[in-house]
Amino acid sequence: MLTKPNKLEIGDTIGIIAPSGSLASLVPHRLEAAKKNLENLGFKVKLFPTTKLNDNGNAGTIGERIKDIHDAFLDKKVKAIICATGGISNNQLISKIDYNIIKENPKIFVGYSDTTILHYAFQKKAELVTFYGPCAITQFGEFPDVLEYTKNSFINTLVEGRTLGKIEPSEEWTSELLDWFQKLDLTRSRKLGKNSGYKWLKPGSAKANIVGGCLHSIAYLIGTDIDLDYTDKILFIETPEGKDFTKGEPIPYVEAQIVDLKNKGIFNKIKGLIVGRPFGYSDEEKTQFEEIIKEHLKEYNFPILINVDIGHTDPIITLPLGVNVTINSEENTFSIDESGVI
Repeated sequence: MLTKPNKLEIGDTIGIIAPSGSLASLVPHRLEAAKKNLENLGFKVKLFPTTKLNDNGNAGTIGERIKDIHDAFLDKKVKAIICATGGISNNQLISKIDYNIIKENPKIFVGYSDTTILHYAFQKKAELVTFYGPCAITQFGEFPDVLEYTKNSFINTLVEGRTLGKIEPSEEWTSELLDWFQKLDLTRSRKLGKNSGYKWLKPGSAKANIVGGCLHSIAYLIGTDIDLDYTDKILFIETPEGKDFTKGEPIPYVEAQIVDLKNKGIFNKIKGLIVGRPFGYSDEEKTQFEEIIKEHLKEYNFPILINVDIGHTDPIITLPLGVNVTINSEENTFSIDESGVI
């Protein structure tokens, strides 16, 4: 049984850490905007040292990043922890974290992208419900304010603490990037386009516990001691940007990772698949993305729901990991059936 953290109260302190990449230190105006936007929601904000560090692309040394994780969980005033951003180096930390600290001080932990690795580790080693959701500089640093759908999901999930029920898709979305280094993000808000809503690559219904995260991080974890048991679970996956931050991860890489999961036998175990809206693909690439999913999963009978507001496009939901969810193609619904907090 996983431990659910206490819900947030307006006036509580949120800690921001950077356990992986150093982007927060390179675009400090985004970090300050995140702090201000969270304060405008009624929270106090504590910036931990890694948010200001850059060590060859990482937010400090392994030791400095581990210390911030431990300190944030040990700090009695901090009621929730939000990651500044993702990166590629959370896998450096998993063997060095003191999971007893996490287990003895359960609290809200939020992030996405390669934060997937910490979500898996905290669920496996500390038995904690965590939250796949907005990061500080990417979502809370939005100009001129956090997108309303992202903000509402964060509050409903973590402050209201309700059983969320049916999750309506956002009306609009964007993957536009305005150059943060040139501060073009301060010149205007991003352009949003109409969201076409949920799409089903395979019909059906399933009700189960949800696990998952960023696809390439899940593939990294295959065979490690923090890999999770997928038996009778609903898996969600989402794809990040590629080396060119304006474009999505190349389709051949995504295909290879899906095949990795297939070869591991993960798709033999799950009851359903949810796929986040992919980042940075042309219409042609989106079609290719859907086709590789259909091709490699054609022998399975579980329902496949795509174009969900999870991952590297905006807005996004705050998704509790390790709770029961339901997907139903006939009703065209995705519902979160229990609260992730107490």
